[in-house]
Amino acid sequence: MTSETQQRALITGASSGIGRETAIAFAKAGIDLALVARSQAKLDAIAKDLVPFGVAVKTYSIDLSQTDTLKGSLQALLDDFGPINVLINNAGMGYTGALADMPLADWHALIELNLTSVLLTMQAVVPGMRAQKQGTILNIASIAAHNAFPSWGAYSASKAGLITLGRILGVEESEHGIRVMTVSPGAVNTPLWDTETVQADFERSQMLTPEIVAQSILNAVQLPDSAIIDEITLMPSGGAL
Repeated sequence: MTSETQQRALITGASSGIGRETAIAFAKAGIDLALVARSQAKLDAIAKDLVPFGVAVKTYSIDLSQTDTLKGSLQALLDDFGPINVLINNAGMGYTGALADMPLADWHALIELNLTSVLLTMQAVVPGMRAQKQGTILNIASIAAHNAFPSWGAYSASKAGLITLGRILGVEESEHGIRVMTVSPGAVNTPLWDTETVQADFERSQMLTPEIVAQSILNAVQLPDSAIIDEITLMPSGGAL
């Protein structure tokens, strides 16, 4: 990152898990924050926790799955918060189930949140980054994007699409000083495993922690502007999950 410029980051899915820990890591590093999640109560809680770090923090209750109204919601956020130079696309959902039996409505919901909302969020911030001639976009994918895990086909497809989306945007926008990176973690001990759309029984103590992933995100973002990490694959040391 350019040290002369105050960093201002937008983090989606910021109220829990990787997003919450990334907000904490960024605040400790002196980065101002716009935090997005559905639950205003959870956003208020993380904002309160960030007060001691002395950075500017604003919260925005936005349902990213509502892609028909998302463009307007994001523009209102940017009008209120001002330009950003770091975007962390963390919000997403997990899903397990055989592809042959997957209801079309479930497929649409997964793709809308995990892929379409990311495209719209990147489209929202790119003009401001172009104007600054500098910006970093980091997308949270998954090791599932590279593996054929039974019952995880739709989720894997959404994350594989996310990796490709980021790579192409990075090529298209490099002339404007915008770099796009991806972090693909193995299993991370987050609330994703407690959601209704995920039915999996893994030993959570063997998973990565959200703090470890957040530190990797911060390290990638803090690289000098002249350097880029195309993709970080981050795995638990105890084995693949």
